[in-house]
Amino acid sequence: MSAAWVVADSWTMTRRELAHWARRPVQMVVGLVFPVMLLLMFGFLIGGGRGIDGEYVEFLVPGMFALTMAFGLEATMTAVTQDLGKGVVDRFRAMPMSSAAVLVGRSAADMLQSAVGLAVLAGVGLLLGWRWHGSPAAALSAFALLLLLRFAMLWIGIFLGMLAGRPEMVQAVQILVWPVGFLSNAFATPEAMPGWLGTVVEWNPMSATATAVRDLFGNPAAAGTSWAGDHAALLAVGWPVLLLAVFFPLAVARFRGLSR
Repeated sequence: MSAAWVVADSWTMTRRELAHWARRPVQMVVGLVFPVMLLLMFGFLIGGGRGIDGEYVEFLVPGMFALTMAFGLEATMTAVTQDLGKGVVDRFRAMPMSSAAVLVGRSAADMLQSAVGLAVLAGVGLLLGWRWHGSPAAALSAFALLLLLRFAMLWIGIFLGMLAGRPEMVQAVQILVWPVGFLSNAFATPEAMPGWLGTVVEWNPMSATATAVRDLFGNPAAAGTSWAGDHAALLAVGWPVLLLAVFFPLAVARFRGLSR
C-alpha cells in the first residue's frame, strides 16, 4: 500500500469527522462553551488565588488551557464508542482502504477541534484580562505543549474507547478523569494544599503542562518547591511522550484485534 493511498484515505476519514460538526452543531457548541463556563465560574464565582503572586486570572487561564486538553479524552472516547456501537468501524475495515486511515482521521479531527477550542478559550481569556508577556515564540511553544498533552490524551481516549466498546462506559471513565483533572494546579497552587496532596498535585502530568505554559506566557506561577516543580518544562514533554509510548501501541494493537 503506497503512502499516497494512506494519506488520501486518512484525509477522507478526517473530512468525515469534520462533517459531523455541521450535523451536530449543538454538541460542537457545548464542547466549546463548557470550558468557558468553567473559566468564568472559577474566575468570578468561586475565586481563589492563595499563594498567587499576581492577578488570579493570569494564573487561572493557563490552568484552564491544560484542563481542557485533558478533558478532551471524554469526547474522543464517546466518538470511538459510538462508531463501534453502530458498526461503522467494522464497515470501514471491510472496505478497500487503509486501516490506518480510521485512526489517523479520528486523531486529525480531534486535534483540529482541540485547536479551535483552545483558540476560543484564549479569546475569552483575553477579554477577561489575561495576557502573555513573553515573546511570540514562547507563546507558540506554550500552545505546542498544550496540544502535545492533548495528543497524548487523544490516544488514551482511543484505546479506552475501543476497550469499553459502549458509550455508556464513558461515564465510568468520567468518574476517574474529573478527580485527576481537579487534582492539579489548574486552580490553586500546591503550596495552598496539605503537604501530601501538594506532592501528588505537583507530579500530575496536567500540573506540569500548566506550570510550563505559565512560565512561557510570563504568567504568575507558584514557586517550585520540589524537583517536579523546578523541572516542569521537562515533565511537560516527558509525561505526554511516556503516555504516547504506552497507549499508542496499545490502541493500534486493540484496533487490529477488533476483527479477530
